[in-house]
Amino acid sequence: MSTRVLSRRTVAAGLGALALVRLPSARAQESGAINVAATFSILADWVQHVGGEHIALTAIVPAGGDAHTFDPNPDQVARIADAGVIFEIGIGFETWLADMVDASGTSALRHAVTDGVSLLTAEDDEHAHDDEEHHEDDGHDHGEFDPHIWGDVANAIHAVRAIRDALAAVDPDHASEYEANATTYIASLTDLDAVIRDHVATIPEDQRKLVTTHDTFGYYANAYGFEIVGTALGSLTTEGGDPSASETAALIDEIEASGVPAIFAENVSGTDLMETIADGAGVELAPPLYTDALSEPDGPAATYIAMMTYNTETIVTALSAG
Repeated sequence: MSTRVLSRRTVAAGLGALALVRLPSARAQESGAINVAATFSILADWVQHVGGEHIALTAIVPAGGDAHTFDPNPDQVARIADAGVIFEIGIGFETWLADMVDASGTSALRHAVTDGVSLLTAEDDEHAHDDEEHHEDDGHDHGEFDPHIWGDVANAIHAVRAIRDALAAVDPDHASEYEANATTYIASLTDLDAVIRDHVATIPEDQRKLVTTHDTFGYYANAYGFEIVGTALGSLTTEGGDPSASETAALIDEIEASGVPAIFAENVSGTDLMETIADGAGVELAPPLYTDALSEPDGPAATYIAMMTYNTETIVTALSAG
């Protein structure tokens, strides 16, 4: 299950980010590649696998960045001005995107890869151990539906097909290459799904319980047979303040009652709150999971497949300790 690391994701901030401002245009003009933007690093990885050498890709929120709290600066706005396609999750995940598009003056086609995906609601996430509780998208936005679709590899496969079709529509001369790239990548994703299921099967069913920083594992839990005990922020987003003392105390009680040996912080949030909760509940704080962003290329989650593999191995190790 080899994957190719996106070289353009090496830039996170500062001079590195500024260096990307005009690269897509220059590369596209020189090679004939089409300018494409993806809203964040996980989605960008899918797009790069399908587009290959025929696209010049910009990841708007870079590796390690939090798409929930992202606030684009003028240079980042300028980077999408000449994009032909902007891939997004949609359903309100990128709350900043509409204003960014307006400010850039781009005429890019916006393509939501969640169209046609069976979406979970916040209520579903509270019962994420039930594999069959899905709801179809009826047009509602973030706040009602959970946007973290990448937790279920089946949804990643759906998104890859959507990316393939969108790229073929805007660049029909290379449709066969997009088809071939998507087919190869989907085969790797199918293998990934099987590996996750094999790893999870090593945990007794009554130990498959997750406590994380925010509600980002609903699809993962629903697909692979976990229960969400609770989350520190009690929200589908990382925006907003810390929970109240009473809310934290209630979560600690839930953790103690559940018998979980470990809880999990996330790479897009600090660990202080989860450390406090772990100490209060007398459980281990496992290594942070990569949730809403990939790691830098030299990290353990530089691609979607690497991220899902790392997260599953980390979860299995931590929950098997009990």
